[in-house]
Amino acid sequence: MSIDFVEALSRDNLTAIKASPKTDVHCHSFLSTRRENVERWLGYPLTKPPLKMKGLDGMHAYIDEVLAPHLDHHEGFEFIVASALNDAVQDGVVILEMSFDVRLVKFYPDGLTEPCSFIEMLIERYQEQVDLRPELGFARECANDPKWMKSAHEAIELDIFQSIDLYSYEEACAPEAVQSLYAKARAAGMKLKAHVGEFGGAEEVRRTVEVLDLDEVQHGIAAAESIEVMRWLSEHQIRLNVCPTSNVMLDGVSDLASHPIRTLFDNGVPVTINTDDLMIFGQSVSEEYRNLYRAGVFSAEELEDIRRASLAI
Repeated sequence: MSIDFVEALSRDNLTAIKASPKTDVHCHSFLSTRRENVERWLGYPLTKPPLKMKGLDGMHAYIDEVLAPHLDHHEGFEFIVASALNDAVQDGVVILEMSFDVRLVKFYPDGLTEPCSFIEMLIERYQEQVDLRPELGFARECANDPKWMKSAHEAIELDIFQSIDLYSYEEACAPEAVQSLYAKARAAGMKLKAHVGEFGGAEEVRRTVEVLDLDEVQHGIAAAESIEVMRWLSEHQIRLNVCPTSNVMLDGVSDLASHPIRTLFDNGVPVTINTDDLMIFGQSVSEEYRNLYRAGVFSAEELEDIRRASLAI
């Protein structure tokens, strides 16, 4: 007998939690499957990430030292993405907005054509199980590189990517540096997102939304520092796509119980709950919901409201 999402959380029944439809709209393709799946594919174990990493520096050091030497090629990338789709299906994810960094073309001698064909194949293969919505990922450090900026503009013209996301170190470039790219994405009908407020301040969240005309913010948890900014986000219905375990492990938040997603929710800011990088943070969307319930951040009914609202995107 099936049980609903609220009862599943209340009973701590992870299998039943997974059975309820969910979204994952903050997911980076190269790190999107469980590390255990990669280990089985490689045939040997990988060092686990530390439970606390000092921000992006710590995460990038782990990627460079532990993951990239084994996975930084097109076979590794394609295995990860296909495996991630299986993970998502098993977790009850029915809408998956997966970010594909434009620099992934380095794995393919013919540029964007081959990886886009691979993505289209996956969309078709999994269309009955999950709505895969490819997202164009653009790292801030690429903003001053004409080669990568040209590739990003070309990727928009291919009409496969449904959204765009800007990420990496906030200090690497001001949002003004990618305004033309975002204007082109808007004209192409793409959803506009950017990472901001993961470690920085509340005012930068609002400023980035205004400069780039964002629809959604990836993380954005620093907005909780300002009642005014939260009110502004609520009035403009700018959704924050939050990744709780990522925020804790990267030391943006001390622990789950004190996560500012509660404050954001209480101030009317729309939020979703997502994985970020499953290979590093190890928590599926279902597990993130369960973790927030166990930590007393939300009631089961509040989490049900968040889940239902996320499905309306």
